[in-house]
Amino acid sequence: MNQLQALKQVSTVVADTGDFRQMARFQPQDATTNPSLILKAVQKPEYAPLLADTVARHRGRPLDELTDRLLARFGCEILTLIPGRVSTEVDAHMSFDEDATYTRAERLIELYQAAGVPIDRVLIKIASTWEGIRAAERLERRGIHCNLTLLFSFCQAVACGHAKVRLISPFVGRIYDWHKQQAGSRWDEAAMTGAHDPGVQSVTRIFNHYKHFGWATQIMGASFRNLGQITALAGCDLLTISPELLAQLSDSQAPLSRQLDAAACQQVDLPPVQFDEPAFRLALNQDAMATEKLAEGIRAFIADTEKLEALIQQAA
Repeated sequence: MNQLQALKQVSTVVADTGDFRQMARFQPQDATTNPSLILKAVQKPEYAPLLADTVARHRGRPLDELTDRLLARFGCEILTLIPGRVSTEVDAHMSFDEDATYTRAERLIELYQAAGVPIDRVLIKIASTWEGIRAAERLERRGIHCNLTLLFSFCQAVACGHAKVRLISPFVGRIYDWHKQQAGSRWDEAAMTGAHDPGVQSVTRIFNHYKHFGWATQIMGASFRNLGQITALAGCDLLTISPELLAQLSDSQAPLSRQLDAAACQQVDLPPVQFDEPAFRLALNQDAMATEKLAEGIRAFIADTEKLEALIQQAA
């Protein structure tokens, strides 16, 4: 049994890519996309017809609508290859606007439904800002399920759990990146692997809290840099993994065992935690890593959305 097969026995494996032609090899349950991944995909020759066809069918429509239609088109193609759900992201320009996030999420769901996709096969990805979490809470009450992304801190995770969102995506690799950069020449790679990796520790803390209090929100580790981060989180509800790392798991025969155990979390003594808006903003502000990586992530998704819009305009 290879490591990918072993991992699938303890966690749901999700493909983190817009390049849906790679998915059949790894047979993931779900798939996640974001503006950066879709931008990367549409620049490949094999996806150029998909971009051109989407624009041709809806020529003259507003640019933001064409962008959403392209994202949903990719999602629909992905859903023909996987049995589970696809995550599609709301424009990051809306990250600090609750009502705008809500409205764009509704439109994405309407586009999927118009294509015959059941509502429970789509997760709307939203940045884990205070406004994004509040929009997701409203969407969940309507039966529109959400994946809260760009999540770097415990306060973000707790707020999402109380909002009863369907799924969160804590970013392991970007937390690791920040701490490694801060340490500079003092960074000891060998000492900061596996359970000692700061990104792994962040997800483990969130997992322990969620499972201790019986919260239904699913935890999906994301943004991995190496196999050690993945294997250290075996047992997490879901893990979304790039095709490159999926290939490495598939090629490895090294042993892999469960590291996170929901049942064991019941025995841990943990205090209940809750954040209102002022407490949330203060806790996020006091976490330099989370503050910086959240802002950086939103900026990057905005930049790639604008590049994607430029390609759509060229095709129009």
